[in-house]
Amino acid sequence: MSLVEARELFCVYPGSDGGVAALQGLTLDVQEGEVCVVLGPSGSGKTTLLRMIAGFERPDAGCVRIGGRTVAADGEWVEPEQRRIGMVFQQGALFPHLDVAANVGFGAARRERVGESLELVGLGARAKAYPHELSGGERQRVALARALAADPEVILLDEPFAALDAGLRETLREEVAAILRAAGASALLVTHDQAEALSLADEVAVLRDGRVVQTGSPEEVYDRPSSRWVAEFLGEADVLPGTADGGTVECELGRFSAGRELSGAVQVVIRPESVAIGHGSGASRDAAEAVVLERSFYGHDQLVHLELRSGLRLRSRRLGFPAWHPGDRVRVWLDGPVNALAADQEPESAPAGTAR
Repeated sequence: MSLVEARELFCVYPGSDGGVAALQGLTLDVQEGEVCVVLGPSGSGKTTLLRMIAGFERPDAGCVRIGGRTVAADGEWVEPEQRRIGMVFQQGALFPHLDVAANVGFGAARRERVGESLELVGLGARAKAYPHELSGGERQRVALARALAADPEVILLDEPFAALDAGLRETLREEVAAILRAAGASALLVTHDQAEALSLADEVAVLRDGRVVQTGSPEEVYDRPSSRWVAEFLGEADVLPGTADGGTVECELGRFSAGRELSGAVQVVIRPESVAIGHGSGASRDAAEAVVLERSFYGHDQLVHLELRSGLRLRSRRLGFPAWHPGDRVRVWLDGPVNALAADQEPESAPAGTAR
């Protein structure tokens, strides 16, 4: 069941050149009990979408429904405080003069929800502390507890980890995912961080220029991107030319099934982790020849830059051993998901964003 429904949302901000299009017919569903993450680059319309669902901004066209009730449409409007949403902002937005319990109790559906929510986020013992006495991660957990205490139909999170350092960000997002699922909460989170989206979401919606260009599980959008732009935005990807005949694709690294009907020239989108390297008896029978150009070592793994006989280059992400060195002649083959797209599908890179 769709708990949040955004349908054909349009928003244009006034400007001297005719305005800035922030949303251009955006449609999105958030399912009950799931965490939906909206992912997109700066300027794709993420924040505008969140603010329209929250009721902080009105759409120029389209409608928003929460729990089956229309909250924004032509001639219909429900104020933010009447929408039964919980909001977690980037900086937490706690009241500095109130202790943790009072912050969580602000807007709580009932008194006992304060203690329940603090226990859920693991801060039951910090009820009497003040925001300045908490770490950044604790402040964000208090903000989440405050949102949960209101018994909302949906929780909206606006880049809630962006202000934290890298190590804390990774730890906290794991904690928040566990908390939301333990609470059975429905949530919509917006971010520009690909790792954050893929690790947190039940469903990922990728935004570009005010439109949703792909939705699906984290595995689906990563392994089967709908376009080259999505593939390159979601992570490292190399593209080789290929040809398709029916459901079979052939490129310099061999033949594979496309999983659907394709014919003619295609773009073969390859993740580094799907490229295996070896030599001698350790190589696949269908392996291509390549030379190692450079190698970046990270301890647990290594990223090896390769040049094929044709002069095309690609990358292979392997375990940290054995070590590969510039000049090594190796064999290269496919060893993981590969995606084929029509060769003339779209330009290689995204145009500059025009929305906030």
